[in-house]
Amino acid sequence: MATSDVPAAQAPGTPAVMEVSTRQRTSAIIASVLGWSLDLFDLFILLYVAPVVGQLFFPSSHPTWSLAAVYASFAVTLLMRPIGSAIFGHYADVHGRKGAMLVAIVGVGVATAAFGLLPTIHQVGAIAPVLFILLRLVQGVFVGGVVASTHTIGTESVPANWRGFMSGLVGGGGAGIGALLASFVFLVTSTLFPGEAFAQMGWRVMFFSGIFSSFLGWFIFRNLEESPFWKEAQKKKAQKKGQSAPLRELFAGGYRNVLLVNLFITIGGGAGYYLTSGYMPTFLKLINQLPNTTSSYILMACSLAALVAAVLVGTLSDIIGRKKTFFIVGVLAIVLLPTFYLGMAKTGDLSTIVFYALGIAFIGNAGYAPVLIFLNERFPTAMRATGTGLSWNIGFAVGGMMPTFVSLASATPADIPLSLAIFAVGVFALYLVGTLIIPETKGNFR
Repeated sequence: MATSDVPAAQAPGTPAVMEVSTRQRTSAIIASVLGWSLDLFDLFILLYVAPVVGQLFFPSSHPTWSLAAVYASFAVTLLMRPIGSAIFGHYADVHGRKGAMLVAIVGVGVATAAFGLLPTIHQVGAIAPVLFILLRLVQGVFVGGVVASTHTIGTESVPANWRGFMSGLVGGGGAGIGALLASFVFLVTSTLFPGEAFAQMGWRVMFFSGIFSSFLGWFIFRNLEESPFWKEAQKKKAQKKGQSAPLRELFAGGYRNVLLVNLFITIGGGAGYYLTSGYMPTFLKLINQLPNTTSSYILMACSLAALVAAVLVGTLSDIIGRKKTFFIVGVLAIVLLPTFYLGMAKTGDLSTIVFYALGIAFIGNAGYAPVLIFLNERFPTAMRATGTGLSWNIGFAVGGMMPTFVSLASATPADIPLSLAIFAVGVFALYLVGTLIIPETKGNFR
């Protein structure tokens, strides 16, 4: 498929080159990276306490069913993300990226902290998991808003030859920093609340830390300047009348097909991420049976591997193009991930476990490193936040359900590594199919 799948009427809109001050560019980069990292920090907290939360809110005599219920609640948040993207993405395209980003990131942090106040099933019975799921729904709307705003203002504020790098820095780098922060909080909390104390109070403290991300987000974003591409688009819009709303135009025009094709990449990349970095805390606890403190150090190292992978692969897409980069990563993932999962499950040597864990984290985060800029290049400025946000969030919502299916497909914890290997091959096969369909988008920024 060539670039003709983009409607001709939307061809060159705003210029591809904008004059941006060094201060404005630096502020946009910091805001995008930290905005996404704070959002991932809040989401990763649940993944780090999943085994404990499973017993407190979704107890079951079957250990993998309880775990599946926790991952299903995580998937519920992801399923609400497209709604958040539709709301906040529309606002970001019409009224600006800054305001959408500010409200969304504060909302995610407050919702995360609220989990620490919830009563458990042993305290109030069946109402506990209901309240848990309802709060996850609310959190999901705000998460979708963060994606729609942070995934645009950064790439719109840097030079053309930085955009792949920026894609990796925001998506993977932000995820790595968020996971690193969550790993650090996990380490501190596990130290302060060892053993059974973690199941009684430590998990609540983990969630309470979400309020700090709200304060930090407010401090960072309140003085942020608006995207130069959005400003220019607003000037052009003022000279025209009768323009369609971004959301309506996305689904009513030819961009609907663009959105559907994008999902091959975003579902594959999203599933790959949640099957690797997302499942890693559970793998270390249930399969390798490592103590919390040891796991937290490994997770910190994996976070750094994720950051390095995302930046390197994002930059590679600036050199050889998005399409070739997707293909290389997809092939490597299909070959290496099954080997790493099965090898990590069989070894008891800590250094070998660390090696496999770093390899899994590297590949999982490499998979979606160029996805952000690929999506940005698929939509014009007037609908970029909406199109990018929905493409990313629908794909990652579907991909985020894969850990639930892995847990359900595993009769016992010992079956999890093989299930992960099979699912990883499947999702990256879909990723490669998408790679063959999509056009090369490098340089198509308007």
